Amino acid sequence: MQAYLAVALVFMINMAGTTLPTAIYHDYQTAFGFSPATITVIFASYAVGVLGALLTMGNWSDQLGRKRMLMMGLAASAVSALTFLFADCLAMLLLGRLISGISAGIFTGTATVAVIESSPPESRAKAMLAATSSNMLGLGLGPVLSGALVEFAPWPMRLSYVVHIALLLIAVLLLRSAPETVRVAEHPKLRMQRLALPREVRAAFVPAALSGFAGFVVVGFFTAVSPQVMRNVLGYGSSLLIGLAVFLIFLCSAIGQAVEKRIARKWRPRVGCAALVVGLVCLGVCAWLRSTTAFVIGTMLCGIGQGISFRASLSELSIRSPAERKAEVTSAFFVVLYVAISLPVIGIGVAVQSLGIARATIMFAVITIVIVLISLVLLRRVEKAQ
Repeated sequence: MQAYLAVALVFMINMAGTTLPTAIYHDYQTAFGFSPATITVIFASYAVGVLGALLTMGNWSDQLGRKRMLMMGLAASAVSALTFLFADCLAMLLLGRLISGISAGIFTGTATVAVIESSPPESRAKAMLAATSSNMLGLGLGPVLSGALVEFAPWPMRLSYVVHIALLLIAVLLLRSAPETVRVAEHPKLRMQRLALPREVRAAFVPAALSGFAGFVVVGFFTAVSPQVMRNVLGYGSSLLIGLAVFLIFLCSAIGQAVEKRIARKWRPRVGCAALVVGLVCLGVCAWLRSTTAFVIGTMLCGIGQGISFRASLSELSIRSPAERKAEVTSAFFVVLYVAISLPVIGIGVAVQSLGIARATIMFAVITIVIVLISLVLLRRVEKAQ
């Protein structure tokens, strides 16, 4: 196996662990008796961990080495799985999600760069696709794995984490065999992630960040809230089916990333944003008419749109970034994306309590469409200025 594919598989295994609880939330809610809004708070604690890790350690791999940081991320993922395995109260669920977020925060920027750097020059385009799609597919496979185990296996709130710990051991072996891709500093000077950007990427960063923000708001919605839509709006109770529905948006994201290179560079952000807008309209129609068809079509279009805009934004920033600051720029980009996953989802949770899941979903769709349109306007201004 080529080195970059091995690192991409490690990336996928780690990210699958971050979404394992998605199909188990209903069991937690039944067992511990908390409200739907509490689900979004549990989910948001994950995003707090991601942001904390990105801001604290986002650039550490430039000095400590990619492999050392990724091993730390796998260790955090194992600690998170053990916390969930023995969780018997809300506080432990919050702690497990927080540690899971730290693991994801270590991985998102570092693993993306490590996959690309592990590839030979002639395979860089394939490696970029492997890096971004392994992230999305890992996030999508987590709910499928836990959904299947909840549906058909014993120990519904525990077994998924036992399986993930076993997968993490495989990931450690794969990572040990991969080469280090940066020169490790003899006397590293570690500092918090700066949010300042190199001059070369500043013009492209705002529209890229906004389109990525909108796409990851949608990802946050599908990971944290769409199970409630399926149960309470569409009437589906199968944990496996709910896991597959969440997987669908991540699968379509990977498809969107795969076809992105076939679209002219100028049109990639526009096509991605257009698919997001139509998908969000379908999501609103689903909530209004209780339509499964609208939900499926909306999920697919949102996934494809998010994948196209995400990879286009990441590629543009990677091209413009100086070599010695690639991990720093990538981590800054992911800071924006995980703010998108956390804060809006909390808002949706509050809205669900007061408006109900259907009206809250419609409100979410409208607000996110506005964000997408603003990103397109800003993109046009940047193009005119160049």
